[in-house]
Parts: sequence; C-alpha cells; structure tokens
Amino acid sequence: MVLAIVQNLFTDNVRLLKSEASKTAYQGVVIAILAVIVATALACYLDTGFLSLDGLWAAQKHNVALWMLNCMPFVFGIWGQYSNTLIAHQAGAMIIDQTQELRIKADDLEKETKYAATHDRLTDLPTRALFYDRVERTIVAALKGEKEPTRLSILLIEIENYKDIYEALGRTSSDLVLKQISTRLQGVSLERDDIAKIDGNVFGVFLSEQTDASRSEEFARQILKTMESPFIVEGLQVTIHSDIGIVHFPDHGSDVDTLVQKAGVALRIAQKSTKGYATYSPTFDKHTPLRLTLISELRQAIERDGLELAYQPQVSIKTGEVCGVEALLRWNHPVHGLVPPDEFVPLAERNRMINPLTQWVLRRAFRDCANWHKQGLPIKVSVNLSAKDLHNPELPDLISGVAVATGIKPEWVKLEITESSVMSDPDSALGIIRRLHDMDYDFSIDDFGTGYSSMAYLSKLPLSEIKIDKTFVMDMLASENNAAIVKATINLGHNLGLIVTAEGVENKEIMARLMEYGCDVAQGYFLSKPVSVQNFNQWMIDSHWKIADNRPPARPVAASKFY
Repeated sequence: MVLAIVQNLFTDNVRLLKSEASKTAYQGVVIAILAVIVATALACYLDTGFLSLDGLWAAQKHNVALWMLNCMPFVFGIWGQYSNTLIAHQAGAMIIDQTQELRIKADDLEKETKYAATHDRLTDLPTRALFYDRVERTIVAALKGEKEPTRLSILLIEIENYKDIYEALGRTSSDLVLKQISTRLQGVSLERDDIAKIDGNVFGVFLSEQTDASRSEEFARQILKTMESPFIVEGLQVTIHSDIGIVHFPDHGSDVDTLVQKAGVALRIAQKSTKGYATYSPTFDKHTPLRLTLISELRQAIERDGLELAYQPQVSIKTGEVCGVEALLRWNHPVHGLVPPDEFVPLAERNRMINPLTQWVLRRAFRDCANWHKQGLPIKVSVNLSAKDLHNPELPDLISGVAVATGIKPEWVKLEITESSVMSDPDSALGIIRRLHDMDYDFSIDDFGTGYSSMAYLSKLPLSEIKIDKTFVMDMLASENNAAIVKATINLGHNLGLIVTAEGVENKEIMARLMEYGCDVAQGYFLSKPVSVQNFNQWMIDSHWKIADNRPPARPVAASKFY
C-alpha cells in the first residue's frame, strides 16, 4: 500500500512536470507569433510609412529576417513536445528505480517489525509469544505423530533478587545484568531459539529432544552452576540468585498454557528448595489456591493486627537463668488454622509485604520487651530478620523509630539473621548490619551450619552469638557426626569470642551433653515450647528457671579475633 501511494505521488509529480513543460512551450509559441506580427508591422511601416495588407505582405515576402522569425513558433512547439517526451522517459526510469529501492526498504522494515514483535529488544531473545508458538507447534506435531521425540520439557528460570539489583544499581546497570544472563544461558543451551525472555526477570528454556526426564534436571543444575559466578557491572561484582521450575510433556499437560502455569507452580516450590530447582508434581497444586488466598488475607492480617508472637525462652546452661527469649511469628488463620511462617513469610517477600510485616513484628516484640522491663523482668528479646530486610537501606531508621516509640534500649534486643540471608548479597547485608551494630544492636547467626556461608564474610560480621541449628542438636546423641559438628561449632564460636546457643534441646540428656561441651545457652522444648506473651508470665511463675539480672552469659575470650 505504501509503495502504491509513493508510486502515485511520483506519477503526479511527472504529470505536473509535463504540464509545466507544455505550458512553457505554449507560452513560447504565443510570444513567437506576437513577435512575428510586431516585426512584420514594423517592417511594413518603415518601408511604406503606413500599415496596409499589401505592405505587410510585401514585408513578409522581401524581408529575410522575418522568414527566420516565422520559424520560431514551430521551434517552440517542437521543443515542447521533445521536453514532454524526455521528461516522461526520465521520470519513468526514476519511478522504476525509486520504487525498487522503496520495495527493498519496505521489505527490510517489515522484517525488522516482525522481528521486533517476536524478540526482546534488550537481550535479543525470543519473546513469550514466539516461545509459546514454538512449543505449541512442537506439541501439535508430537500429538499427531509427525515428529519425534514425543517428550519435551520447559524450564522457567526466575532471577529472584533482580528487584534488589534494579533498586540498587538502576535501570541501565540492571539491563546489563540481564544481557549477561542471556549470554550465559545461550552458552548452556545448544540452540539459541531454545531460550526466551518470558517476563522482566523470568526466562524460559525449551528442551524438545529428550528421552529421559532427568536430562532437564541435569540441565537445570548446569544453569544454576553457570549463574554462580558474579556478574561484573561497571566494576561491581553482582551475585544473582535464580530458581528453576520444570515441567514435562505429556506428563504434566498437553498444551503450552497448562505447562507454563505448572512450571510456575514448580518455580514457587523451587524457591523453598535447597537445590534451587523443582520438577512439578500434582501434590504442588493443593498449595496454589491457598497461596493466592493467603496473599490478600496476609495483608489484612497485618493491617488488622491478626498475627501473633510466641516467645521461646533461652536459658543459660551454666547458671540455669533465663537470659532471653526468641520472638516467633505465628498466624492462626480463621479458616486454615495455624499457617507456618515458612509458608507465608516467602509470600510476603515476593509480594512486597515484607516491610510492613517486619514493622509489625518489631513493634509487637519491642512493646512486649518494654513491658517486661517495666515489670522488673530484664528479658532480652531476639527478633528474626529476613533476607529482604537486610537489603532494605531504611531498616536501621525503621528499627530506631520503633525503639523510640516503644521506649526500649538497643541492648535489650538481639537481631537474628541466617547465613543464607547474609550470603544472598554479602556486601549489601554487611552495610546494613554494621549500621545497626553502630546503634548498639547485637547480632546472632541463626541456623548455623545449614547455609552456604563464607567464613571470610562471617568473620567480618559484628556478631555476638551463633545458634547451632536444631537438626544437629536433636540427633547429637544418636549420631556421632552430628555430635562432632555441635562440638566443633561450640569451639569455633568460643575461639571467635561468641556466645553459642543450641536450638532443639528436647531432653535433659541433650542438655547434659551440651553442658559437657561447654555450650552457653539452650533453647528447646525441654525448657519450654513457644508461648504467648500472656502465658510467658505464668510460665516464669511456674518454672524453676530463674531470671538473669539483665546480663547475657559472659562471652568467651576469643583465641583470635577476625573482626
């Protein structure tokens, strides 16, 4: 259509040029005729002294100059026709050449438009539409028996901490990270078209030639390994964290929409997995409707004070004194009953609700701690922080504001962090932790031994305590390996000058073994299960454990200091 319009425009211009040439020729003819008439009349008047037909005829007959002047109208007429012919020829050639050029440009533009519609501008990878189309075509061919193999897999890869990268580095640098991720994925994949950019921080991989479902899991491990190395952006090292959800055709669905939806379900499960990937199972589906419901209901629970804190006492092994409590978040849902924190806290992190949730926990824990001190109970409360909290630059100001509002002192509070939360972005986390430490808040590493911490980073943290994960403590009597880990962790903590707390103390035998190993603090059901703030006061009355005089267990003298 564009070509037709342009061609018509050229034709109109040619027609205009031809009309102008004709107009000029006609004007020349008229001027030449007028010149002949005037010259003849002048010659007649000069010869006879007056104008007459005989005189005019005699002038034309005998004046040679007039003969040449008489030819001029014919010259102008012939010139006009020649000009028209020449213009038409040149214009036709021009139209042909420029039409051909425009046709080539139009074809190129059409190709570029089609490519841009199906490929991501930033990474140059296929978009969701092209990815879906290719998968659907392969499925249809497989169902018809037109193509082998009849098994295929889809992997959804989500960059979990992309939002943090975007907020920290800005759009330009975060785009560079996405480009590098795309390059690494293409390096793992055999075919470039196997990879697509599904969404802002989600990539898709299509494996069409496989006979064994385990190949997809092996491929997922390769991807995760490829992503382990830091990305260099403007001289900075950026670590990403990715999760992968896997589905298979025809096991998990017979159309692309169903497969991708179930891959998304598997992706949510992978976020909780230590492996970093998960293959879809029908058992995952029962959590999906609940999860969608919980997202909106969790927001309401935060706003309407529908959550609870339970407190589990921490007792000094040497003195038998209660030296602190750990605040544990609980959500007693009116329909679904008790929802575990590992179910709804990740929901809060993924749906931008972790900040109000953390603020609610801090306000409630700080308020209860202030009330205990007003009652003469010098209890130190431990509050857990999530990985998202440690990447929030406003966290120190938030904690400071809540402390002022509730009237507590920093030395009454201990902030618990996990190895994995620190190592997800060590530099960012370290900055937040040091700011809070400068405000006189103590830090404890929770679940020590279960993460993937680097001792080089842990040694930089201003810690006062490490907590041995309960999985080691609960089985230490039956497992020599676990007993060795517990003992080694206690020695490590003491060498670093840290208090060592053991979680999961379920009986007096474990308590006795921990005392033998020199552990400082015990926490577990042998001492008390987590109780509400109302029941905690009653527990203190009924319990044989004593209240410490607002002093935590003495920190061991470090054999060497690393911070």
